[in-house]
Amino acid sequence: MLLAIDAGNTTTVVGMFDDADLVDHWRIGTHSDRTSDELALLIGNFLRFHGFSFSDDVAGMVISSGVPDVTEALREMCERYFGFEPVVLGPGVKTGVSILYDNPKEVGADRIANAVAAYDQFGGPTIIVDFGTATTCDAVSSDGDYLGGAIAPGVEISLDALFARAAALRRVALVEPRSVLGKSTVESIQAGTVYGFAAQVDGLCDRIEAELGACTIVSTGGLAQLIAPFSRKIEHVEPWLTLQGLRLVFSKNRTDEV
Repeated sequence: MLLAIDAGNTTTVVGMFDDADLVDHWRIGTHSDRTSDELALLIGNFLRFHGFSFSDDVAGMVISSGVPDVTEALREMCERYFGFEPVVLGPGVKTGVSILYDNPKEVGADRIANAVAAYDQFGGPTIIVDFGTATTCDAVSSDGDYLGGAIAPGVEISLDALFARAAALRRVALVEPRSVLGKSTVESIQAGTVYGFAAQVDGLCDRIEAELGACTIVSTGGLAQLIAPFSRKIEHVEPWLTLQGLRLVFSKNRTDEV
């Protein structure tokens, strides 16, 4: 089977694939100071808890990472504990997607994986909205080219800044607001966050469609299922879009069975 790992700035998502089927998945905090041995222990425990093992079940590994120290630790973990080199999404790796960016090396690996998966599932033109550490809106053409996108501060880091700068405001649980007109400070923050970020995404998608024409719009990321229902533009929610993109990238770069 294939182990797919998407290491973001805040969280790392791990998925196990049996062919095209995602059979299990885990989400852990991203810490750049974890060693390869610590990662092996952590991921190995997840595998064992769900009935898998390093030696018997993992035949391939693919990584996307926006944190260089984590990338190297995962690479070392794979080579030491699995006995083979992982596919690391980056320059020189086959994706099947032309990256029409001034400097293609600047595009995050997760954004490329999202583009690969979105085009495979929906064709193009498609807009991918990823609610991660940053909120990104990326576009794929009808020919499968990655066209670029927009990056905005994400939901959680925006709230971190709000609470850090406004002494009278405290952290709240992010849940569906009762009304856009909050009747308490907690409800007001919830309404401003959920409806505000939904409106932000709608506005960006409107502007992208003004350039490209009508697009299929799909969302992913940790907060997609909370925000997407309040967007008038998002049509599909695919929580594991990045992992699916990594699986497709792996298949383009490896020919042996996993």
